[in-house]
Amino acid sequence: MRFGLLGPLQIFDGDRILAPPGPAKHRAVLAALLLGAGQVVTLDRLVAVVWGENPPASAEPVLRVYVSALRRLVGAETIRTAPGGYLIAVTPDQVDAHRFDRMVERARRSRDAGRAAEAADELRTALGLWRGPALADVDSGELRRTHAVRLEELRLSATEERVDLDLALGRHGEVVGELRALVAAHPLRERAWGQLVLALHRGGRRSEALGAYQDVRRLLVEELGLEPGPELRAAHDRVLAGEGPEPGARTREAPHETPPDIADFTGRAQVLSWITGETPAAGGAPVHLVLHGPAGSGKSAVAVRAATLLGARFPGGRLYAALRAGDRPVGAGAVLEDLLRSLGCPEGAVPAGIEDRVRLYRSMTATRRLLVVLDDAADESQVRPLLPTGPGCLTLVTSRSPLYGLEASRAFELGVLDLAESVAMLAGVAGEPRVRAEPQAARRIAELCGGLPLALRIAGSRLARRPGWTLEHLAGRLEDERVRLDELAAGDLAVRSSLGLGYRGLAEEEQRLLRRLGALSAPDVAPWAAAAVFGGLRVDRILEELAGTGLLQSRGLDDAGQERYGRHDLTRLYAAERLAEEEGTAARVLAVLAREVLERVRRARALLLPAEPGTGRTVAHTAGQSVAVETTHLRESARWLAAERGFLVAAVADFHRAGLAEAAWRLAFYLTPFFELRAHHEDWYATNRIGREAARLAGHRHGEALLLRALGDLYRIEGRLDDAARALQAALSHFRDLADGAEEARARYRLGLVLIAQDRPAEAERSLAECLAAFEAAGDARGRADALRSLGSVRRAEDLLAAGLDAYRELGDPRGEAAALRELALLHLDRRRLPAARDCAERALRADRRLGDRLPEASSLVLLARVARAEGVPEAARTTVEEALSIFKEYGDRRGAAHALLVLAGADLDIDEIDGAFAAISSATEGFDILGDQRGSAEAAELMREARRRRGLWT
Repeated sequence: MRFGLLGPLQIFDGDRILAPPGPAKHRAVLAALLLGAGQVVTLDRLVAVVWGENPPASAEPVLRVYVSALRRLVGAETIRTAPGGYLIAVTPDQVDAHRFDRMVERARRSRDAGRAAEAADELRTALGLWRGPALADVDSGELRRTHAVRLEELRLSATEERVDLDLALGRHGEVVGELRALVAAHPLRERAWGQLVLALHRGGRRSEALGAYQDVRRLLVEELGLEPGPELRAAHDRVLAGEGPEPGARTREAPHETPPDIADFTGRAQVLSWITGETPAAGGAPVHLVLHGPAGSGKSAVAVRAATLLGARFPGGRLYAALRAGDRPVGAGAVLEDLLRSLGCPEGAVPAGIEDRVRLYRSMTATRRLLVVLDDAADESQVRPLLPTGPGCLTLVTSRSPLYGLEASRAFELGVLDLAESVAMLAGVAGEPRVRAEPQAARRIAELCGGLPLALRIAGSRLARRPGWTLEHLAGRLEDERVRLDELAAGDLAVRSSLGLGYRGLAEEEQRLLRRLGALSAPDVAPWAAAAVFGGLRVDRILEELAGTGLLQSRGLDDAGQERYGRHDLTRLYAAERLAEEEGTAARVLAVLAREVLERVRRARALLLPAEPGTGRTVAHTAGQSVAVETTHLRESARWLAAERGFLVAAVADFHRAGLAEAAWRLAFYLTPFFELRAHHEDWYATNRIGREAARLAGHRHGEALLLRALGDLYRIEGRLDDAARALQAALSHFRDLADGAEEARARYRLGLVLIAQDRPAEAERSLAECLAAFEAAGDARGRADALRSLGSVRRAEDLLAAGLDAYRELGDPRGEAAALRELALLHLDRRRLPAARDCAERALRADRRLGDRLPEASSLVLLARVARAEGVPEAARTTVEEALSIFKEYGDRRGAAHALLVLAGADLDIDEIDGAFAAISSATEGFDILGDQRGSAEAAELMREARRRRGLWT
């Protein structure tokens, strides 16, 4: 395991980057331990690191909680308790800050021994460890004072020492860009200015060298009232005296044309590691790497950073070519002319024909080890003639396209920055103190910029140039989607213009599809949805072309086997702008999509729940239709809904915003069985609220009533029984006013389920009996099956439950069968008919697994565990209920988990695992308390009394 402090805190497990501890105080504790690696860090020191001079009275016990959380992250054996404090069992070489110190010391020894080239390379490698400001996301004034300031000063000193060595080695051409960036970031650092003056002078740029000296002299006089110091004046005197390069320096320079590295470059450790790993050895075959991704993702910055880090490995030099001028690609012939001149081809000797230029370029690169950066490539044909042929050469190509057709190339898709990297980049541009002062606003800006480096740089630049703005102010301006692209512009940098370059280069049909996708707020789409907004035609090829431009990104195959295509949120906003300007409102596009969406979801719902949505009518099934085929269709339906879940949830809001009220409420209603089956309660709440609002505003009382009924289901499942009753009473009122007896009966049936949960069996029985009569009179087979099962459960009547099971079979509803089998299993278990109970529970479990219904599967497992306990096999019960518990936890079902924990506790008591029983009961009690489940709490209390009695017997 390795740790990074030279930038945002990072933890590496092999090549995998682990998520750093989230809470700021946890990061501060870990950073303090790492900075003292191999030594005991006292409690007093850690308290000062976390809370400064005013720690709370509970500081030490709270600190122990923080250390416990860190142990779960990095391993209990890694952080050890020691007398008076803690020790982290890592070597200094596992922490980049310590490694940096040691590498700088080693480089200085090499320098003092006269090994200048070796020292320069060692310093360059050491500086490559930095990913941003030291301890960038560690909020501790104590650590900043005692460590970060020292590390940053050492970084600057090491940079200047390495530049001195490069100047002595005659590498003045390659350090000019770096020195300009350095003096821009640290304008009062005289040593760096002196180095810049000398580097310009030795490169034959005497007037620029004198201009640089005048710039720094003016700055020092105006800012500090001081004249330049002796070192800077000496550099000026050498320029005036016309002194040439130092003895031993190279007189002929290899080209070093890559732009200067960005001082506030942030993150991208993974891609830089990939480039380094792919770099060819000297004498090896040339390597061509493609960095591709959406506009503004920082491809060029990564290529320049990589070229800077790797430059010393390429003695033949570094070439750079911009392959786009404005919104048009530059021809390969023109690029070759510039590259040949950079390689030393005399004026007038560049061949006229492109074939001759290619041959000469290949000849001139055949014996040199070069690094070539080809920036913003349009396609493969533009790149092929520009690839160097020399052994050990490396070509870095940036493009919005993956350039799949580029032979023998390897590609890396550059995505957006994660939240921590985004905030670090914002801090690097806007200033770390401002970001540290408003961390929540900084995170919000990062989220609104979608992690896009271009957008973050613009946002940071606007803040840097407006010291009176707070971050909260800018975040508020970015919140409004209608003007976000307006806000993300600074000088010649603008997200809109960057996206516009790509859009204008598209074919007409590609432009049309991209802008129509702007009507959708979903993070990604499948081809069927794209085809619907496009006009019903197949769009697979167009989607692939858009993915090739970087304006869409292929997200791979989803659970239903469909390829999904996503886009950056700022691309969506740009596409919506183009749609509004070129085609008008998005409502027309969404109206076409709504018809397709509703039909597909209605069919999927009909398979999940064998009745027409919103009615009591049963779907007819073919007489010879097999259970296996039916089960397959059910599973495929659930899989398709799972794959489309994010898209469909977003579509409800899209339809509502577009004024398509009926589409909004119907889609929200159609999705409820799936949300119930998979426990997607947040999505259920969100779509139900939007659907009810749409129905109410449009006067669709039937739709509002259906969604109120669904809301009652949700409240009942979550144990909010009073809320469930109120929602169902409101639905009943609507159905009575609409004289819709069938739906009134279905709402009353659900009210009966609430009465059961409220432990009001007599009222529940009356309500369910009324519903059963109403369903039978109306010929509603689905309602009849549900009522028979629930009434049989209340009355503990085996005949009613068996009749319900038969009714579900006639409907072709395996989910209903499984539910009825679970009720029968409970009845048999209560009556100690254990073989029958096990048979019913196992049949239910097999059905659940065929259907892929995980939560019902967990319920069946709990039943089987209870049966195993009754059979006197507690070990089997524990194994079975632990499997159920993992499913409940996976789906966030607290109620199911709490009841499963009680079964686990009972099994522990059966085998005298008293401590395990106490732990399970305590966890169950906590869950019931959160849910407000008094009955569950009472069961837990009774079991706790038994556990205490057992402990008393043992002690």
